[in-house]
Amino acid sequence: MTTPATQEDPSATQRISAKIAELGGWRGATLARVRQLIHEADPDVQEEWKWDIPVWSHDGIICTGETYKAKVKLTFAKGAALDDPDHVFNSSLDGNTRRAIDILEGQQVDEAAFKLLVLQAVALNAAKPAKKSKA
Repeated sequence: MTTPATQEDPSATQRISAKIAELGGWRGATLARVRQLIHEADPDVQEEWKWDIPVWSHDGIICTGETYKAKVKLTFAKGAALDDPDHVFNSSLDGNTRRAIDILEGQQVDEAAFKLLVLQAVALNAAKPAKKSKA
């Protein structure tokens, strides 16, 4: 049976909640916790669903939340430009743009340091130069 074309897809927030519920276990709990931390750090964050994964944005992408069998991966779109004195980033460290956090079962993220990365990403997005107008 096909879905009528007039029916809208569920909102991104609903899709993320459904993904968390579908995952269950430690991956669902981990994704739910980082989602909560992102909202605590930036109450104005927007949830999106792109590339079939959760995306959190504020004036641009902050990070994505991918789930794999053995890890939950949070990829910060402009992570290479963020200050990470607590070494929260532990993946994609060689890239020129992105940085990621791989969370394995039983691991905890430094919540305060994670929130600071979110706030830095928001500030970096807000500071992007205005687009040049065509003459």
